[in-house]
Amino acid sequence: MKAAAFKAVGQPLIIEDRPDPKPSEGEVIVKVGRCGICSSDLHMTSGKGVTFPADSVLGHEYAGEIVEVGAGVSTLKIGERITAMPFASCGQCALCLTGFPLGCASVLPMMSGYAEYARMAERSSIKLPQSLSLADGALVEPLASSLHGVVMAALRPGAKVVVLGAGAIGLGAIFWARMSGARQVVTIARSERHKELAMQMGATHFFSQGEDLQRQVAAALGGPPEAVFECVGVPGSLSAAIELVATRGSIIVLGMCGVADPVIPFIAGMKSITMKFSAAYELRDFEAAADAIDRGAAAPRSMISETIPLRDLPLVFEQMRTTSRGCKVLVSPSE
Repeated sequence: MKAAAFKAVGQPLIIEDRPDPKPSEGEVIVKVGRCGICSSDLHMTSGKGVTFPADSVLGHEYAGEIVEVGAGVSTLKIGERITAMPFASCGQCALCLTGFPLGCASVLPMMSGYAEYARMAERSSIKLPQSLSLADGALVEPLASSLHGVVMAALRPGAKVVVLGAGAIGLGAIFWARMSGARQVVTIARSERHKELAMQMGATHFFSQGEDLQRQVAAALGGPPEAVFECVGVPGSLSAAIELVATRGSIIVLGMCGVADPVIPFIAGMKSITMKFSAAYELRDFEAAADAIDRGAAAPRSMISETIPLRDLPLVFEQMRTTSRGCKVLVSPSE
């Protein structure tokens, strides 16, 4: 099969031939229909902070059609269309049984969507509703990431919220915050490039970064926000969130910065802030994301900016390090 491999920092991805994957027990093989390019893939191949191992095939926002099933698979069949969490777990430990398989001591990454075929674990997969395309299926993973953070926030009806960042995760946080009953959602981004998308997803106000943001936000909301979702993941974001959030408010960190991001604990402590870090998702987040699109939520589909063939991925991937290609670029590995 053709696959795009990460060889080393400073080098573009390489399209190469690799053996077709074979399913282990409890696994299926899918022909990847669509895979989204995630900003974490760009960050973790930049050499700054956490870095993927050399020779990795990346891509974790995937959906495809099952072409082979392994031993012990009982709920999935050849020809069905699925998406999946990009890892496998034991399914038997306390963390697995309580719905958090990412914390499993035996967790096995399965991030290989930048290829014609990929392995997926049955217990980590969901079937796509008939109304969803494979492009829709590739949106389930980023939507699930945002949903997990919004659930952690436990927003009250009528809540006032700020979302820092208007990339895919920030846009998803806007969408789910409004779906969860937030009355007002202010979005703050480094540019106005995704302003229209943010408003489509449910933002009530949009500000570009600038001077006196705290005053502007308070004026727009009628006071400081009780919840801030940090969806940028660059140094300085945590301090910005601490400055903006109300006393006794909550900060949910979805940006997952891979390098040090210093804060002043005294400032956070004086405001009695609660800060939570959201680690990916659970299978029920995937199910809820797919269900939202199935029930007619059209806004998430507007995040898709273009679809490229696998052969163009190395060039586009490098361009995205310095130039915007829109919100969500999808790869079609079979083209």
